Amino acid sequence: MATINIGSIKFKWQGAYAGGTSYTLDDVVSYNGSSYICILASTGNLPTNATYWEQMSSAGTNGTDGTDLTTTLTTQGDIVYRDASGLARLGAGTNGQALITGGTGANPSWGDVSNGKLLQVQNLLLNHTSSATTTSTSFQDSALTKQITPSATSSKIFIMVHLNGHRAHNENANSIVTVKRAISGGSTTDIGGNQTYRLAHTYDTTANMTAFFVYDSPNTTSAIDYTVQWRTDGSSYTAEIFRHTGASTITLMEIGA
Repeated sequence: MATINIGSIKFKWQGAYAGGTSYTLDDVVSYNGSSYICILASTGNLPTNATYWEQMSSAGTNGTDGTDLTTTLTTQGDIVYRDASGLARLGAGTNGQALITGGTGANPSWGDVSNGKLLQVQNLLLNHTSSATTTSTSFQDSALTKQITPSATSSKIFIMVHLNGHRAHNENANSIVTVKRAISGGSTTDIGGNQTYRLAHTYDTTANMTAFFVYDSPNTTSAIDYTVQWRTDGSSYTAEIFRHTGASTITLMEIGA
């Protein structure tokens, strides 16, 4: 009965190829990053000699196929991506930037992401010691005004107004307030649109307070003055704001689109 050496029914790993070593059938060696199996016993024949060796696996090309990217990625923060011809290096962006895809067929890049980001805040705190009054039914400018210069035409401006001491002096009147946008060298617009803010009268001397908000899309990078305006709702009545000592504010916030 024949005897079989179970230990020979497998590949025999011999490590890196050495020219002075005698190799026998099924010996496996590594050479220049690839693996080869001996198919004919010999000594001194390189693994690239197909008479004695058969290639089992192939090494990748350094810096291209991913086995060794040290020649491609040179600096901490680098990333690798596939361009039109192979693997390529994208150097680190600047602090705060994000990786942005250009879509199919385009390379990625670093860029600033401002969507929904608060870009700047301008605020005026108006300490008033006396009232401002009008009997006009047309909107009048108040001293509550602030300027902002948007950094991009796509930015939005969020306006917050807090009025202290507004009231109508006569019991049958209301003070009505809105916000005006005046672009430097351009148009003036009531950005309250169809909505104004009616500030009901009071019968006593207690200062009233109110706050309202306006969201504007000015589409400009020119300086903009936002001004609180007010009027009476009846020509026979006196509308009054800033009544009593206190403070009112207007706050402008630029929001990246």
